[in-house]
Amino acid sequence: MNNIIAFLLAILSSMLIDNVVLSRFYGICPFLGVSKKVKSSLGMGVAVVFVIVLATLICWPLYNYVLVPAGIPYLDTVAYILVIASLVQLVGLFIKKYSPSLYKSLGIYLPLITTNCAVLGVAQSNTDQGLTFVASLANALGTSLGFLMIIVVFSCIRVRLESANVPKAFKGLPIALITAALMAIAFMGLQGLFSGVNL
Repeated sequence: MNNIIAFLLAILSSMLIDNVVLSRFYGICPFLGVSKKVKSSLGMGVAVVFVIVLATLICWPLYNYVLVPAGIPYLDTVAYILVIASLVQLVGLFIKKYSPSLYKSLGIYLPLITTNCAVLGVAQSNTDQGLTFVASLANALGTSLGFLMIIVVFSCIRVRLESANVPKAFKGLPIALITAALMAIAFMGLQGLFSGVNL
């Protein structure tokens, strides 16, 4: 029971307190580029959740059971990029087949998941910090769900701002950046909430 609670707290910690977008500023490119429409941001968020979780499930054993025993742990970044690129291709093919309109609206940002530092950052930080498999999975779930939550919330706010009476100089990207900054400040208030969670 304590392990389950610790697992859930680790997910919440990665999701809310150490949010990948608002505290580490990873994944800003799709965060700003895709968040003009709620459907696009939801699609991107779900794709990122899928890629981050699957990349962790593949990269952690790859590092610990292949690269380290073979004496080549320094090739971890190259291996992770290959795994992530393969997963993004699968996601792209799936979306293209089952939701062509979403595929078209995501545009260039879908292949950019490969170079999204949020995805690579999770895989890299899991091994750099020496996390266990369970802790790595909790980090992956929390980080990816945090990305999904933030991009959808940000998109909803941006849609509302389109019809708001915003001064001309702030319309578009400037008010979006101010909104993102205010969200980051709000999430900073959660710092230290789940400190000391160990898996």
